Amino acid sequence: MTARTRAEPPSEATTRGTMVRDTWTVFQRQGRPVLRRPALILFGMLQPVLYLALFSPLLEGLGGPTGEDARQWFVPGLLVMLALFAGGFAGFGLLPEMASGAHERLLASPASRVALLLGRVLADVVMVVAQTLLILVLVVAFGFRVAPQDAVVGLALLAVLGVGLSTLSYLAALAARRTYVFAPVVQGALMPLMLLSGVLLPMDLAPGWLYALSRLNPIAYVVDAERALFAGEWGQAVALGWAVALGLAVAALAVGANAVHRSAR
Repeated sequence: MTARTRAEPPSEATTRGTMVRDTWTVFQRQGRPVLRRPALILFGMLQPVLYLALFSPLLEGLGGPTGEDARQWFVPGLLVMLALFAGGFAGFGLLPEMASGAHERLLASPASRVALLLGRVLADVVMVVAQTLLILVLVVAFGFRVAPQDAVVGLALLAVLGVGLSTLSYLAALAARRTYVFAPVVQGALMPLMLLSGVLLPMDLAPGWLYALSRLNPIAYVVDAERALFAGEWGQAVALGWAVALGLAVAALAVGANAVHRSAR
Protein backbone atom coordinates (compact mmCIF):
# COMPACT_ATOMS: atom_id res chain seq x y z
CA MET A 1 0.00 0.00 0.00
CA THR A 2 1.52 3.28 -1.11
CA ALA A 3 1.52 6.08 1.42
CA ARG A 4 0.19 9.33 0.07
CA THR A 5 2.25 12.43 0.58
CA ARG A 6 0.47 15.67 1.24
CA ALA A 7 2.10 19.01 0.50
CA GLU A 8 2.53 20.95 3.68
CA PRO A 9 1.48 24.60 3.73
CA PRO A 10 4.39 27.07 3.82
CA SER A 11 5.56 27.95 7.29
CA GLU A 12 5.12 31.40 8.76
CA ALA A 13 8.86 32.05 8.43
CA THR A 14 8.77 31.08 4.74
CA THR A 15 5.78 33.32 4.10
CA ARG A 16 7.46 36.21 5.89
CA GLY A 17 10.66 35.69 3.93
CA THR A 18 8.75 35.65 0.66
CA MET A 19 6.99 38.91 1.50
CA VAL A 20 10.30 40.59 2.40
CA ARG A 21 11.84 39.39 -0.87
CA ASP A 22 8.85 40.56 -2.91
CA THR A 23 8.81 43.91 -1.13
CA TRP A 24 12.49 44.40 -1.94
CA THR A 25 11.87 43.48 -5.59
CA VAL A 26 9.02 46.01 -5.91
CA PHE A 27 11.10 48.62 -4.05
CA GLN A 28 13.95 48.18 -6.55
CA ARG A 29 11.54 48.35 -9.47
CA GLN A 30 10.09 51.65 -8.22
CA GLY A 31 13.45 53.17 -7.34
CA ARG A 32 15.21 52.33 -10.62
CA PRO A 33 13.78 55.31 -12.59
CA VAL A 34 15.01 57.70 -9.88
CA LEU A 35 18.52 56.24 -10.02
CA ARG A 36 18.52 56.69 -13.78
CA ARG A 37 17.21 60.27 -13.51
CA PRO A 38 18.37 61.83 -10.19
CA ALA A 39 16.88 65.14 -11.31
CA LEU A 40 13.51 63.73 -10.22
CA ILE A 41 14.63 64.21 -6.61
CA LEU A 42 15.35 67.90 -7.23
CA PHE A 43 12.10 68.39 -9.14
CA GLY A 44 10.11 67.10 -6.16
CA MET A 45 11.78 69.71 -3.95
CA LEU A 46 10.67 72.61 -6.15
CA GLN A 47 7.56 73.65 -4.20
CA PRO A 48 9.09 73.85 -0.68
CA VAL A 49 12.24 75.52 -2.05
CA LEU A 50 10.10 78.18 -3.76
CA TYR A 51 8.24 78.81 -0.50
CA LEU A 52 11.58 79.03 1.29
CA ALA A 53 12.99 81.48 -1.23
CA LEU A 54 9.91 83.62 -1.91
CA PHE A 55 7.81 83.43 1.26
CA SER A 56 10.25 83.21 4.17
CA PRO A 57 11.85 86.62 3.40
CA LEU A 58 8.48 88.18 4.24
CA LEU A 59 8.83 86.80 7.77
CA GLU A 60 12.37 87.96 8.49
CA GLY A 61 11.32 91.29 9.93
CA LEU A 62 8.57 89.71 11.99
CA GLY A 63 10.47 86.95 13.77
CA GLY A 64 8.89 83.78 15.00
CA PRO A 65 5.81 83.59 17.18
CA THR A 66 8.00 83.70 20.28
CA GLY A 67 10.57 86.14 18.91
CA GLU A 68 13.09 83.64 17.47
CA ASP A 69 14.39 83.54 13.91
CA ALA A 70 11.39 82.83 11.66
CA ARG A 71 13.30 80.10 9.85
CA GLN A 72 13.43 78.01 13.04
CA TRP A 73 9.68 77.38 12.90
CA PHE A 74 9.08 77.92 9.17
CA VAL A 75 11.50 75.22 7.93
CA PRO A 76 9.93 72.33 9.92
CA GLY A 77 6.56 73.25 8.45
CA LEU A 78 8.01 73.21 4.94
CA LEU A 79 9.41 69.72 5.50
CA VAL A 80 5.94 68.49 6.46
CA MET A 81 4.57 70.19 3.34
CA LEU A 82 7.08 68.25 1.26
CA ALA A 83 5.98 64.95 2.82
CA LEU A 84 2.31 65.90 2.43
CA PHE A 85 2.44 66.63 -1.30
CA ALA A 86 4.98 63.93 -2.19
CA GLY A 87 2.94 61.29 -0.37
CA GLY A 88 -0.40 62.67 -1.49
CA PHE A 89 0.47 62.49 -5.19
CA ALA A 90 2.32 59.15 -5.01
CA GLY A 91 -0.68 57.39 -6.55
CA PHE A 92 -0.07 59.14 -9.86
CA GLY A 93 2.59 56.54 -10.64
CA LEU A 94 0.06 53.73 -10.37
CA LEU A 95 -2.44 55.20 -12.85
CA PRO A 96 -0.48 54.53 -16.09
CA GLU A 97 0.27 50.99 -14.92
CA MET A 98 -3.42 50.38 -14.36
CA ALA A 99 -4.26 51.85 -17.77
CA SER A 100 -1.67 49.70 -19.57
CA GLY A 101 -2.56 46.49 -17.73
CA ALA A 102 0.84 46.21 -16.02
CA HIS A 103 -0.74 46.41 -12.59
CA GLU A 104 -3.15 43.56 -13.37
CA ARG A 105 -0.24 41.41 -14.56
CA LEU A 106 1.56 42.05 -11.29
CA LEU A 107 -1.56 41.05 -9.37
CA ALA A 108 -1.68 37.81 -11.36
CA SER A 109 1.92 36.98 -10.39
CA PRO A 110 2.81 34.94 -7.29
CA ALA A 111 4.11 38.10 -5.57
CA SER A 112 2.64 38.96 -2.19
CA ARG A 113 -0.21 41.46 -2.51
CA VAL A 114 1.00 43.32 0.57
CA ALA A 115 4.50 43.51 -0.93
CA LEU A 116 3.13 45.10 -4.11
CA LEU A 117 1.84 47.97 -1.97
CA LEU A 118 4.59 48.10 0.64
CA GLY A 119 7.44 48.14 -1.89
CA ARG A 120 5.91 51.15 -3.62
CA VAL A 121 5.30 52.99 -0.36
CA LEU A 122 8.84 52.42 0.90
CA ALA A 123 10.30 53.73 -2.36
CA ASP A 124 8.21 56.89 -1.97
CA VAL A 125 9.35 57.31 1.64
CA VAL A 126 13.03 56.98 0.69
CA MET A 127 12.49 59.69 -1.92
CA VAL A 128 10.91 62.02 0.65
CA VAL A 129 13.70 61.44 3.17
CA ALA A 130 16.34 62.13 0.50
CA GLN A 131 14.63 65.37 -0.51
CA THR A 132 14.25 66.42 3.12
CA LEU A 133 17.94 65.81 3.79
CA LEU A 134 18.90 67.98 0.82
CA ILE A 135 16.68 70.81 2.05
CA LEU A 136 18.15 70.53 5.55
CA VAL A 137 21.68 70.75 4.15
CA LEU A 138 20.62 73.83 2.19
CA VAL A 139 19.03 75.68 5.11
CA VAL A 140 21.79 74.76 7.58
CA ALA A 141 24.26 76.35 5.18
CA PHE A 142 22.23 79.57 5.51
CA GLY A 143 22.12 79.59 9.31
CA PHE A 144 19.32 77.21 10.28
CA ARG A 145 20.10 75.48 13.59
CA VAL A 146 19.08 71.96 14.59
CA ALA A 147 20.71 69.33 16.80
CA PRO A 148 21.59 66.11 14.90
CA GLN A 149 19.49 63.87 17.20
CA ASP A 150 16.47 66.15 16.82
CA ALA A 151 16.86 66.12 13.03
CA VAL A 152 17.06 62.30 12.96
CA VAL A 153 13.88 61.88 15.01
CA GLY A 154 12.16 64.54 12.90
CA LEU A 155 13.11 62.72 9.69
CA ALA A 156 11.85 59.44 11.12
CA LEU A 157 8.53 61.09 11.95
CA LEU A 158 8.24 62.39 8.38
CA ALA A 159 8.98 58.89 7.07
CA VAL A 160 6.14 57.41 9.16
CA LEU A 161 3.81 60.17 7.95
CA GLY A 162 4.90 59.43 4.38
CA VAL A 163 3.93 55.76 4.77
CA GLY A 164 0.38 56.72 5.70
CA LEU A 165 -0.01 59.41 3.05
CA SER A 166 1.46 57.34 0.21
CA THR A 167 -0.76 54.39 1.08
CA LEU A 168 -3.85 56.60 1.09
CA SER A 169 -2.79 58.03 -2.26
CA TYR A 170 -2.55 54.53 -3.78
CA LEU A 171 -5.96 53.77 -2.34
CA ALA A 172 -7.32 56.87 -4.08
CA ALA A 173 -5.68 55.78 -7.35
CA LEU A 174 -7.21 52.30 -7.10
CA ALA A 175 -10.62 53.88 -6.57
CA ALA A 176 -10.31 56.63 -9.21
CA ARG A 177 -8.45 54.65 -11.93
CA ARG A 178 -8.32 57.79 -14.12
CA THR A 179 -6.06 60.85 -13.88
CA TYR A 180 -8.89 63.30 -14.49
CA VAL A 181 -10.65 61.88 -11.43
CA PHE A 182 -7.62 61.32 -9.22
CA ALA A 183 -5.97 64.75 -9.66
CA PRO A 184 -8.85 67.03 -8.56
CA VAL A 185 -9.82 64.73 -5.69
CA VAL A 186 -6.30 64.61 -4.26
CA GLN A 187 -5.66 68.31 -4.85
CA GLY A 188 -8.97 69.16 -3.22
CA ALA A 189 -8.01 67.11 -0.16
CA LEU A 190 -4.40 68.29 0.16
CA MET A 191 -4.98 72.04 0.05
CA PRO A 192 -7.26 72.18 3.14
CA LEU A 193 -4.93 69.78 4.95
CA MET A 194 -2.00 72.08 4.23
CA LEU A 195 -3.75 75.32 5.11
CA LEU A 196 -5.21 73.92 8.33
CA SER A 197 -1.94 72.32 9.43
CA GLY A 198 -0.12 75.57 10.08
CA VAL A 199 2.84 74.88 7.80
CA LEU A 200 2.96 78.52 6.67
CA LEU A 201 1.87 80.24 9.89
CA PRO A 202 1.31 78.68 13.33
CA MET A 203 -2.36 77.95 13.99
CA ASP A 204 -1.91 79.47 17.45
CA LEU A 205 -2.22 82.84 15.68
CA ALA A 206 -5.56 81.88 14.08
CA PRO A 207 -9.04 82.85 15.34
CA GLY A 208 -10.56 80.43 17.82
CA TRP A 209 -12.91 78.76 15.33
CA LEU A 210 -10.09 78.22 12.83
CA TYR A 211 -7.76 76.81 15.49
CA ALA A 212 -10.51 74.41 16.62
CA LEU A 213 -10.97 73.29 13.02
CA SER A 214 -7.24 72.67 12.67
CA ARG A 215 -7.37 70.26 15.61
CA LEU A 216 -9.37 67.91 13.37
CA ASN A 217 -6.47 67.79 10.94
CA PRO A 218 -3.93 65.02 11.72
CA ILE A 219 -1.19 66.85 9.79
CA ALA A 220 -1.38 69.75 12.27
CA TYR A 221 -0.15 67.49 15.08
CA VAL A 222 2.81 66.36 13.00
CA VAL A 223 3.68 69.99 12.23
CA ASP A 224 3.57 70.81 15.95
CA ALA A 225 5.77 67.81 16.69
CA GLU A 226 8.32 68.76 14.03
CA ARG A 227 8.56 72.32 15.32
CA ALA A 228 9.01 71.07 18.87
CA LEU A 229 11.68 68.57 17.79
CA PHE A 230 13.65 71.09 15.77
CA ALA A 231 13.53 73.42 18.77
CA GLY A 232 14.94 70.65 20.98
CA GLU A 233 11.72 70.24 23.00
CA TRP A 234 10.76 66.61 23.55
CA GLY A 235 7.37 66.84 25.20
CA GLN A 236 3.67 66.24 24.73
CA ALA A 237 3.57 67.74 21.22
CA VAL A 238 6.18 65.24 20.02
CA ALA A 239 4.44 62.26 21.62
CA LEU A 240 1.10 63.31 20.14
CA GLY A 241 2.59 63.84 16.68
CA TRP A 242 4.17 60.38 16.73
CA ALA A 243 0.92 58.79 17.93
CA VAL A 244 -1.06 60.43 15.12
CA ALA A 245 1.49 59.54 12.42
CA LEU A 246 1.79 55.92 13.57
CA GLY A 247 -1.98 55.54 13.83
CA LEU A 248 -2.43 56.95 10.32
CA ALA A 249 0.26 54.65 8.88
CA VAL A 250 -1.08 51.48 10.53
CA ALA A 251 -4.69 52.21 9.59
CA ALA A 252 -3.79 53.12 6.00
CA LEU A 253 -1.67 49.98 5.52
CA ALA A 254 -4.41 47.75 6.91
CA VAL A 255 -7.03 49.25 4.58
CA GLY A 256 -4.57 49.36 1.67
CA ALA A 257 -3.60 45.69 1.96
CA ASN A 258 -7.27 44.73 2.00
CA ALA A 259 -7.95 46.91 -1.06
CA VAL A 260 -5.09 45.32 -3.03
CA HIS A 261 -6.42 41.85 -2.17
CA ARG A 262 -9.89 42.85 -3.40
CA SER A 263 -8.53 44.32 -6.63
CA ALA A 264 -6.82 41.02 -7.40
CA ARG A 265 -10.11 39.12 -7.48
